[in-house]
Amino acid sequence: MRKTNIGVYKVAMSGPEDTRSLEELIDSKQVDPNNIIAILGKTEGNGNVNDFTRGYSTATFTAFLSDTLNMSKKEVADKVAFVMSGGTEGVMSPHATIFTKDYIESDDIPTEKSLDVEIGFTREFLPEEIGTMVMVREVERKVLEIMDNINMKKEDVHFVQIKCPLLTSERIKDAETRGENVVVTDTYKSMGYSRAASALGIAFALDEVDKKLVKQEDILLNQNLYSSIASTSAGVELMNCEIIIMGNSSNAVSNFRIGHSIMKDSIDGSGVIDAMKNTGLKFNKLPSKEDKEKIVNILAKAEASPDGYVKGRRTTMLTDSDISHTRYARAVVNAVISSLVDDPMVYVSGGAEHQGPAGGGPIAVIIKK
Repeated sequence: MRKTNIGVYKVAMSGPEDTRSLEELIDSKQVDPNNIIAILGKTEGNGNVNDFTRGYSTATFTAFLSDTLNMSKKEVADKVAFVMSGGTEGVMSPHATIFTKDYIESDDIPTEKSLDVEIGFTREFLPEEIGTMVMVREVERKVLEIMDNINMKKEDVHFVQIKCPLLTSERIKDAETRGENVVVTDTYKSMGYSRAASALGIAFALDEVDKKLVKQEDILLNQNLYSSIASTSAGVELMNCEIIIMGNSSNAVSNFRIGHSIMKDSIDGSGVIDAMKNTGLKFNKLPSKEDKEKIVNILAKAEASPDGYVKGRRTTMLTDSDISHTRYARAVVNAVISSLVDDPMVYVSGGAEHQGPAGGGPIAVIIKK
């Protein structure tokens, strides 16, 4: 019987164009470039509409794999999901997580489930569809299709990462010339709408909300609707959604496992601990040095609480006009996680609309078994 074997490699980046660590993995035969299915990166831009480090990094990795695999750039883009999240505020260290996938023949019955990963791409959206129920339904459809491809049950899914599009002045004008209205004309706010619709699509697919009761006006406004495993990041470099589904499966024989939980707010260290324990790590209050060494990466969402408070204390994250609140949130959540695992190189993405409870967000941990 064919079993899935997943590899996970976290590598440092000196800049958004830095592919040297991946090159070293390939040169040392640790990674077969033909088996790369996804690259999840944290780049050091501002994470906002004009953060071109995301597209720059994607283009650089695409060109590198195109040369390495002797494929066209389009063939690489159709084969590999590139999800680059901008913003490495505070002590967050720029890096990329490389996912590989191959198959082995084995009749052995696994004693435990192991990490399985699969990717997929939605169709491209029209500008007027971004942040709408059309987007929600298309993401739902594609997530279910990907899960079906690997026979993964809903209860075994622990994290769904999506890179989604945003609106630009050109895209808004394109819709208007065709007599169509976009969901919002503020390009920055369009990031929130796109993240929100993508997250609700995940919640729809995994039955985390009552689909019959969700309407267009709920997107961004109804904070009671959320997914506990969705992580969505908007960027200017694409018009479709790139999807990475991570879960545990008895059809996989990888040396990794994933667990998840939620952070109830931006300083909820107990949520981080719960996610670690959900992987199967066993410890009392805090992880040991040996436990920490098993952690490959931690993936989390972060946002400023919509009411401006954290644990009843007023913050200025939403009222400081000099700095985007998403940048504050990433720095805070990264600091909390880093302090618990003694490693600032973790993946924290800002803007958690419908991703975890208001002011909080989902968090997942990948460990070596």
